[in-house]
Amino acid sequence: MKVRIGISATTRADRFAETVDLAESLGVDSLWLSELVLGSSVEPVVGMGYALARTTRLKVGTGVAILPGRHPVLVAKQLVSLAALAPRRVLPAFGLLPARPQERAFFPVPGESRGAVFDESMEVLRLLLRQERVTFKGEFHTIEDVGVGPLPARPLDIWLGGSGPRALRRVGRFGDGWLASFVTPEEAGAARASIQAHAAEAGREIEEDHFGVSLAVATAGVSDDLAAAVRRRRPDADFADFVPEGWQAARDLIERYVARGITKFVVRPAGPVPAMERFLHDFARELKPLET
Repeated sequence: MKVRIGISATTRADRFAETVDLAESLGVDSLWLSELVLGSSVEPVVGMGYALARTTRLKVGTGVAILPGRHPVLVAKQLVSLAALAPRRVLPAFGLLPARPQERAFFPVPGESRGAVFDESMEVLRLLLRQERVTFKGEFHTIEDVGVGPLPARPLDIWLGGSGPRALRRVGRFGDGWLASFVTPEEAGAARASIQAHAAEAGREIEEDHFGVSLAVATAGVSDDLAAAVRRRRPDADFADFVPEGWQAARDLIERYVARGITKFVVRPAGPVPAMERFLHDFARELKPLET
């Protein structure tokens, strides 16, 4: 299985071009853009288009974008357009809820139906990315003889986040890969087995090397946002299981994940760093040798 390690960029928009260019020149596998509405970081779909147009090798993904609250036909159109412009370099990953609770209102869904909307949106999205014309009538979406343009020769892989029982079932039923956060290597290995079981129940198969985690590395402290997120999601867990302190700890933790079948990683700074350029150079020196 191929071990690949990308980076997550929350760089300010006015420094984004420098980050993209450096990632390409350093041979970084992939660049992932977080769904952070409030603040100075680049919007994921806009950033994907810009980064793909500026590079020739770098893969670019959303890590993760929120699907419920977006119409799946519009999402499919965006993905098909990007895939036509940059074949085999588009990595869409979707989740249920924004990382920041205050941003949930920006992705409205009716009532308490967010999970059901997510599932139905995934059904529609997968159909649109694999069929020239689609007719679908569901509880939340109805489309009649819809197509979003020439489809890629190979259907896009759609990665999903989440680690609860319902999320793992959703990945098995609808996803092509899993990108989790705040799970230990042992938990990730168990989740991988659960996803594969759900996929088998649905008559599907997920590729062996399509299981990954997002990992924050503390090289210059931990941001208040990240510390709060860890406390909120995993209040009783060991902080070091999710946020390694320093590059050696990050290498050790990645090796523990790999031993349990997790082979894709998205690395980001755990807090503000003096210069993203330095972080990228350190990343390339310390973690790229782990790729296979």
